[in-house]
Amino acid sequence: MSYCRQEGKDQIVFLSKEDYDKPPIGPVPDENEDDDEPGLIMENGDINWNCPCLGGMATGPCGNEFREAFSCFHYSQDEQKGSDCYEQFKGMQECMQKFPSLYDNESGADMDAIAEEEAKARSQTTVDDGEKSGDNSVNEADDKSDAETKS
Repeated sequence: MSYCRQEGKDQIVFLSKEDYDKPPIGPVPDENEDDDEPGLIMENGDINWNCPCLGGMATGPCGNEFREAFSCFHYSQDEQKGSDCYEQFKGMQECMQKFPSLYDNESGADMDAIAEEEAKARSQTTVDDGEKSGDNSVNEADDKSDAETKS
């Protein structure tokens, strides 16, 4: 027995084997039919700057800076993709800071603050690793309390 049900925004269709095997009624879209919009990356690997997914970033007041940074990242050959694009992204960020009403930074964090947080996290990881390997006093105290509880 085939049936449909709605769950929130989704429509779930259950088909019986018999219904599944029937030929479709109405037009079936051609899989090879090209969409009007090619998407962000075109078949030749170029960036589609007219893609609505960019939300106008490529054409706004910082459009040139955005295109430079995004192109650098897209075509980056570095082991860590985009690691060679710091200057381009910094230029884009500086431009965006000149237009706060257009490019609202909800988190309030800038690249310098993010870099500082990453450095702190790396140094904290190093400290934590040293504590785990060198300081067994916490584990020894836990072992003693476990032994006292058992006796």
